[in-house]
Amino acid sequence: MLDPRLLRAFVAIADAGSFTAAAERLHMTQSTMSQQIGRLEEAIGRELVDRAARPVRLTVTGERLLGHARRILALQSEALTLVAETSGTTSVRIGMPDDIATPEMARAFAAFTRRHKEARLDVMTGLRSDLTRRYRSGELDIVVLKEDMPSADSWASFEEPITWFAAADAAGDLPDPVPLVTFPPGGLYRDSMFERLERERRRWYIAFTSASLRNVLMAVEAGLGLSLLPIDAARGWRVKPVAEFSPEPPIVASLYAWERGGIVGELAGEVLDILKRHFARDQGR
Repeated sequence: MLDPRLLRAFVAIADAGSFTAAAERLHMTQSTMSQQIGRLEEAIGRELVDRAARPVRLTVTGERLLGHARRILALQSEALTLVAETSGTTSVRIGMPDDIATPEMARAFAAFTRRHKEARLDVMTGLRSDLTRRYRSGELDIVVLKEDMPSADSWASFEEPITWFAAADAAGDLPDPVPLVTFPPGGLYRDSMFERLERERRRWYIAFTSASLRNVLMAVEAGLGLSLLPIDAARGWRVKPVAEFSPEPPIVASLYAWERGGIVGELAGEVLDILKRHFARDQGR
């Protein structure tokens, strides 16, 4: 491996045409410059500089090496600049349900990274069971969970009304058995749907499953079946509440974060502000 310090001395001599001028450029003595060229020639196994010429000239081997030496030094400079750059070096891991990952949340994330260029936001959406497991195991720094009851370490919780939905053009009477559109096992509403139908002694079957809230709403809108969903999430879709079912108890959306200070705590505080506005709008409708 060729020592970049020796290559830098070699390039300086090629550019300056003398040991004295090259030494001045690199702020070293002429003897040190001569020693470095000697070490480089020893590593190469051939003379690189014609010392007898005035001005100093490169040998044929030196001329062949010069272009490569310049590229090596340029790559080293680029590498040092890259590793010195702190942008995106601090990961903040965030988990939340699909319907909480709103455009307003994305704009807040963008503003945060503009203020904190060292931050890299790793955002995932998913089911409650997976998000809970990842947060409790330390894989997530901040998480928003839809749950029946908040845990004692939640920063705040907000009630979210839920109800049963069917396609807007669905017939009035419920089919028998009832087709269901659900999230996979671990989804918050899935077990509640099963329990409600069992209590009312209705037959049912799962007609469609998806981990995506959007896909679930698309399936309900298309008439694939009924689903239990947040009322706010269903706004704008061609679905309607199922009249045969009385309202379900609300669930809660809870915010959790491991740190109160630093960039994690700051971002968690901004997520909390967005949740406050989001659920205040819901209550005002």
